[in-house]
Order: sequence, then C-alpha cells, then structure tokens
Amino acid sequence: MPQPMSIFEVSGRAMSAQLVRMNTTASNLANAGAVSKTEAGAYRTMKPVFRTTFDAASGLATVDAAQVVTAGEAPAKRHDPGNPLADAEGNVWEAAVDEPRELVDMLDAARTYQNNVEVMSTAKSLITETLRLGR
Repeated sequence: MPQPMSIFEVSGRAMSAQLVRMNTTASNLANAGAVSKTEAGAYRTMKPVFRTTFDAASGLATVDAAQVVTAGEAPAKRHDPGNPLADAEGNVWEAAVDEPRELVDMLDAARTYQNNVEVMSTAKSLITETLRLGR
C-alpha cells in the first residue's frame, strides 16, 4: 500500500511548480524586445503546464509542472534596416512578450511560493508544539 503524502510533500511540490513558473517568467522578461533575423529564431514566450494529482491515501491533491510549452503571440516582424540582425529586406523579428502580464505572473508565482513556505512553517510549528505536549 502506498504511503500517504505529507503536507510537506504537497507544499514542496507546489513550491517546485511555482519555481518553474518563476523561472519561465524571468526568461520571458529577460527576452522582451529581443530580436532575431528569422521568425524561427525569434524568442517565443514560455509557459508551464501544470498537472494536478489526487493522492487517495491522504486525500490531498498535489500540483506539478508537467512540461513547459511555447505560448502567446507569434513574434512580430518589424522594419529596422539599421539593425545588424536585419535581413536583406531590412526586417527583424521581435519577441512578442507581454511584459505587464509577465510581471503579474511573476508576482502571483512569488506569492503562491511564499504561501507554501508559510504552510510548511505552520505545519512544522504545530508538529513541534504537539511533541512538546507529549513531554
């Protein structure tokens, strides 16, 4: 019979998922405004895909980052003949990163991560207090 998951495992998995989310968002922000000579070479926004799993033994649900995919708008073609990356027609392809949305995603991921830190801290305190009562 599988061992039921603890609250620490649930929070740990959620923190790992949010860390993936923060890293992809940071990458998106770092590449905002990046240009390329070709559409295929242009940066594309990345987003994690989450998977929720229910643990029947504990009755708890966990979330994991199942994969990271490209999402959002296609790169935009911009006429910039002075750019050293411009093609023969003077065009570059600019990453279509929605910076305000990425900043909101970053704040949300950071808050969710912090909430799970608080869950772990509270669970640890409750376990410690319970052990003290047993003395």
